[in-house]
Amino acid sequence: MNIIRVATYNIHKGVQGLGPARRLEIHNLGLAVESLDADVVCLQEVRHSNRLEAKRFPSWPELAQADFLAPQGYEAVYRTNAVTRHGEHGNALLSRWPVLAHQHEDMSDHRLEQRGFLHVMLEVHGKMVHVLVVHLGLVKASRVRQVEQLKRFIEREIPASAPLLVAGDFNDWGKTVQMALAQANLHAWDVRQPTFPSRLPLAQLDYVFARGLTPMGLMVPRGRIWSRMSDHLPLIAEFSLSVS
Repeated sequence: MNIIRVATYNIHKGVQGLGPARRLEIHNLGLAVESLDADVVCLQEVRHSNRLEAKRFPSWPELAQADFLAPQGYEAVYRTNAVTRHGEHGNALLSRWPVLAHQHEDMSDHRLEQRGFLHVMLEVHGKMVHVLVVHLGLVKASRVRQVEQLKRFIEREIPASAPLLVAGDFNDWGKTVQMALAQANLHAWDVRQPTFPSRLPLAQLDYVFARGLTPMGLMVPRGRIWSRMSDHLPLIAEFSLSVS
């Protein structure tokens, strides 16, 4: 049986806390990502650069966060969603498997939120697997339009027979996104696994949807260490992949 282990994690740009209590968590996140032992790690709110934070924290990594977080032997793919006054941030994918190609599509719905999704093609057990890393908007109407854009992209760019994973922070406190993606034959587990807020998880905002793979397991690591590193908890899903 060929198992693929996938994690999705909103890392809150590697910094937690407010005001003078702000602390750099990117080093702890590096250890955390490695401990997940996932074949594919889908990350949101990943800083490529930030000049202000680099000045504030003496131990700010010289590498971009995606490269810094990639365990040894993994390939990192990053694409920018938002350009800000001091830098830029976006989505990233870390893969234990070879990256064949990747692309990015802007899905910003209004001027206050810069959003996008990352499409990466991987060779897993000799088979091409498509992965979309997604971070949807905060406004419900925006999410509805963004999911429709996502579905159009899938129909246009990804063969119906190809294994597909769509993972990320969907910012949906209800079932709207799940119902819409089900129309594209993309399904998540029925079992609820709250991931937000990390200190007292009440809602599952983070999902791994799949098509053409068999779900095997789903879990969320919990505890004080995990609750301190980001405002989200990571979600880990396992699938079996047929290579016949």
